[in-house]
Amino acid sequence: MKKTSKLNLGIVGACGRGASFKSACDALGNITVHAICDINEKELTAARERLGAREQYADFAEMLKKSEVDAVIIGTPMHFHVPQALAALERDIHVLSEVTAGISIAECRQLVAACKKSRATYMMAENYTYMQENVMVREMVRRGLFGKTYYAEGEYIHELKSLNEITVWRRKWQTGINGITYGTHSLGPILQWMPGDRVVSVCGAGSGHHYKDPSGKNYEKEDSCVMLCKMASGGLVKIRLDMLSDRPHSMTNYQLQGTDASYESARASGEKNRIWLRDRCKDMHSWMDLDDLKDEFLPDFWKENMERGKAAGHGGGDFFEILDFVDAIEGKRPNPIGIHEAMDMTVPGLVSQQSIAHGSAWLPVPDSRNW
Repeated sequence: MKKTSKLNLGIVGACGRGASFKSACDALGNITVHAICDINEKELTAARERLGAREQYADFAEMLKKSEVDAVIIGTPMHFHVPQALAALERDIHVLSEVTAGISIAECRQLVAACKKSRATYMMAENYTYMQENVMVREMVRRGLFGKTYYAEGEYIHELKSLNEITVWRRKWQTGINGITYGTHSLGPILQWMPGDRVVSVCGAGSGHHYKDPSGKNYEKEDSCVMLCKMASGGLVKIRLDMLSDRPHSMTNYQLQGTDASYESARASGEKNRIWLRDRCKDMHSWMDLDDLKDEFLPDFWKENMERGKAAGHGGGDFFEILDFVDAIEGKRPNPIGIHEAMDMTVPGLVSQQSIAHGSAWLPVPDSRNW
């Protein structure tokens, strides 16, 4: 890899999701979008011009072989994440991978082994952990305002039936498998609110089938799937995923309960994120608006980069995850979602798919640190 003053970046999936990282890269200023890759050759040249890249490739292996990229962002469909990450890590090229980390436990084991062998940094791009309200709650937990956190809920409710027919991979990997197929947006922030904890067993269950796909068949995934997670600490987490039910979107619902505080995110437009703090509220019947505590509990890194972050997309998530990725590569800060954190967020959902196929049995979740 060529050493330059800026990080030479390759974006794969550049005609789709990968292109959305351009604003974040520009906002940082120390990254050059050097090469792009996408199998959509008809739109590839236009994407290269739009992203300001020097090189374009329709084949990922060719890009890794020929281009002087230091790092890649994998913004491709879910079933390509692990194969493409393995190919990059084998060449000691840093990887920022979209969620989920993998689509099977066997794949995840391969990814962990590759990370152990490679000199490169692997990070999973779970942007929901960087949203302002989630960062504030994490900071409150860090400062001890929640006491001991022991219960949480996360929901991703996003009707996607029409989008399934346009993006065929979603029909296969998100609604074509029963259980929690896309759970890291919900579980990711919660794991950061329960520091040092992990899911040790899960139970998956579904609500049945009430919608047909365009061919008239039931979706393989039940409409609403729930995963109960038993934590190593003894705590409990509930994750709900629903991509099929007819209802308004409600994609970022969270609750967190601690011995000294309780948090409930807004569920609809116009509602407020509310929090109860034992040391701040006059009684146990009064909520506070989380936004009123922004000056005190929004970390400096968020305040200092607020405008650049929000301009980059996903409520600042895209900007801050790339900032952390680059800092981890350069050794400035620990990698916040390295390989084991990525597994902690991904593997429980994969086990939930096994659970729901076996009558909602409670099943153990392997710890990637022991692989």
